[in-house]
Amino acid sequence: MRDQESVILITGYKAHELGVFTADHPGIQTIRYILEKKILAYVEQGALWFVISGQTGVELWAGEVCLKLRDSGQINVKLAVLMPFLNQEAHYKEWQKECYLKVLDHADYAASISNRPYEGPEQLRQKNDFLVAKTDAMLIIYDEEKKGSPVFYLNAAKRKKKQTHYPIQMINHYDLDLAADDLQQQNPDYWSNGV
Repeated sequence: MRDQESVILITGYKAHELGVFTADHPGIQTIRYILEKKILAYVEQGALWFVISGQTGVELWAGEVCLKLRDSGQINVKLAVLMPFLNQEAHYKEWQKECYLKVLDHADYAASISNRPYEGPEQLRQKNDFLVAKTDAMLIIYDEEKKGSPVFYLNAAKRKKKQTHYPIQMINHYDLDLAADDLQQQNPDYWSNGV
């Protein structure tokens, strides 16, 4: 990573695209674990800011990881939440809304890209293009064998990459399987206890 890659966009699947419908789903632990490892690696290479749009799933879990790392006082990391429109959380499930409001309240910077409520999918395309334009690299949990909403972010990133240096680090299902194995080796009772 070069010095100017100090602002990293983190995105990936929404919770429902991963089959996650509760806050205690064991897969969340695996995703947080791999995100923490990747975020720490970025920080070691000079990254300071991590940006999410606040959508459910990978983005909110990345926000939680950033806040945990920042609040530990061991590393300097900042979190920006740039929502695509006002009241994004209006249709979130209660457990998702709780996570969203906590991340939003504790972020180092939070703002809405469009100062209007949801009006149409154009706002989501504008969000993707805006966040890719304002960041230096992307970390995305996405597997091209399992299509989903992250493809729109990925397409925006690929367009930018054709014109300039814009690294895209993809975490796929093989990476997640390895992370789950790591977690199980660290705590063999984790999966059997259903924690």
